[in-house]
Amino acid sequence: MILLDAREPEEFQVSHLKNASYVGYKDFSAEEIQQQFPDKDQPIVVYCSLGVHSEKIGEKLQQLGYKNIQNLYGGIFEWKNNNYPVFTSENKETNKVHAYSRRWSKWLKNAEKVY
Repeated sequence: MILLDAREPEEFQVSHLKNASYVGYKDFSAEEIQQQFPDKDQPIVVYCSLGVHSEKIGEKLQQLGYKNIQNLYGGIFEWKNNNYPVFTSENKETNKVHAYSRRWSKWLKNAEKVY
């Protein structure tokens, strides 16, 4: 399974799901995705903070011909709220999650919020 992080670089650097690949949202590149992941039948899970941006990236992947796309329900916020681990760029478990914005941070309840 391929795990894709559709947040911004500063969010990914604070923490991400283990073995996730950064694809971004604003700077998402269809060409890079197709080069990096040529098998369009392989299962792909896309996530972001809450699920909005990852849904849009999932739609773009479907337009590119990828067939097995899932959006992680509730994003990394819900993941962490359920006590699942997140990792730093050095592959160390952390309790920190980028909260995206003060407005959206109300949905992140079980992590140290970083802005």
